[in-house]
Amino acid sequence: MNRILRLCLCFLVLTIPSLSLAVETQSLLQQLTKAKLSQMPNMLEQLEAQGDETLLPIFRAWLGGNLYYKRDDRQLLVKQKINSSTLYVDAFNQQVQADLTSKKVRKIKVNNKLRGLLRGTIARLQLTSKNTELRQAAVRELMADLDAETFNTLEDLYPNEPNASVQEMMQTALSLYVAKDSQHSQSVRLSAIEFLAQSLENDVRNGLIELTQDTNAVVASAAQKALNKINQSVERYAFVDQLFFGLSLGSVLLLASIGLAITFGVMGVINMAHGEMIMLGAYTTYVVQLIMPNYIDYSIWVAIPAAFLVSGLMGVVIERLVICRLHGRPLETLLATFGISLILQQLVRTIFSPLNRQVSTPSWMSGSWEINPVLSLTLNRLYILAFALLVFIALVLILKKSALGLNVRAVSQNRNMAKAMGVKTEWVDAMTFGLGSGIAGIAGVALSQLTNVGPNLGQAYIIDSFMVVVFGGVGNLLGTLVAAFTLGIANKFLEPTTGAVLAAILVLVFIILFIQKRPKGLFPQKGRAAE
Repeated sequence: MNRILRLCLCFLVLTIPSLSLAVETQSLLQQLTKAKLSQMPNMLEQLEAQGDETLLPIFRAWLGGNLYYKRDDRQLLVKQKINSSTLYVDAFNQQVQADLTSKKVRKIKVNNKLRGLLRGTIARLQLTSKNTELRQAAVRELMADLDAETFNTLEDLYPNEPNASVQEMMQTALSLYVAKDSQHSQSVRLSAIEFLAQSLENDVRNGLIELTQDTNAVVASAAQKALNKINQSVERYAFVDQLFFGLSLGSVLLLASIGLAITFGVMGVINMAHGEMIMLGAYTTYVVQLIMPNYIDYSIWVAIPAAFLVSGLMGVVIERLVICRLHGRPLETLLATFGISLILQQLVRTIFSPLNRQVSTPSWMSGSWEINPVLSLTLNRLYILAFALLVFIALVLILKKSALGLNVRAVSQNRNMAKAMGVKTEWVDAMTFGLGSGIAGIAGVALSQLTNVGPNLGQAYIIDSFMVVVFGGVGNLLGTLVAAFTLGIANKFLEPTTGAVLAAILVLVFIILFIQKRPKGLFPQKGRAAE
């Protein structure tokens, strides 16, 4: 019994200091409700001295103008907005305070000077956070406005920083301060500038621009050389960024046109309703998310096969009811499929209304992959690029390794001979048209992650799809792949100088001139298929 009592007393002794510190901090925070604006910078300094990162939510609320207190008992509150509702939460125990209106609360004062101090305080508290990303973000934020006190703090923390990326960021911030400080020797400043030449941070570039006007000519010259080196790196990464967006557009064109390449190559059908197959796939994604609103992260895995089935079955129906009756009459087929496209557009307008619908992006596809401060790749485009390549590989395997692929190749090379050998060409036509339409539906799933879903979604890509097929070579999947990425990259590199419309016109003119020289495209079919 005595042993248990002694343990309890030891526990109380050990916990008393932390409890008194918490009470002291709360007491100081409560004084904010009575303090004048001129007293608050001093109080903020005291809070930072005795606080830790647990105070960050309160400081952020104060910075955002969301720190309040009750008029009657001066209880400290944090204002939160959820949808259209406004709630007030106790700043210490996070309990929601019911039945509070704007008349019963009052805001803690804040001005621009105090906001600047709060940003610095938040950043300094984050420097000791256990979260690596928070520490790195804090160093980046402090880099914009370093003072002697912050420099000393960073210098103390730098040797013991466990994360290499955060440590490098700290070294960049320290070097920037040293480079700007004329009290350091010239050699030390030049060494700091040499290190800064490897950084792509915006604050480093701004600091070097200032240093090019330094009174020390040697330092100014070194800063200019470092700035030139950084600008060269920025230009290289800008090229990579444009290339990525070109590949992203190319992946969308590939998904949109690869199904058209199959139907056009095998059946010789100019399917003007192909864009509406893309539209149906996009609307299928929208409907799937309506059905499973609480599982958005997983809805796309349901939407992909669902879109393939919906668009594929619609393609089979169109082929069996219309296309099969118009073999050998390409002009009539073109007019018929154009009429079908109008019917499908009006059907969608009737069911879903003419307004665009927004499809939610899964959380794992949101955001971007930040490679460095000047280059980041959006995750949704990166996933769509990988997905387009996977679909292409799967389609090639189907056409090369499966019985359907063998029959498709036989019909595309010589329809009459294939029919004489017992191949059911009508069945092959239906399956081919359904496969091409199904892939178009998958393209609609990808497009729903990049743009709003509307009745005219497919029309924006039908002309580009035909250009890809003709440019690459009718019925040639490799040609479709090369043509899609070539046109996508060309568009994105032309747009900054010519604008989007003129870039599209220039690409179209190029294809017209190219077809004049090579009517069968980049990769023309050979042998019997060429006939």
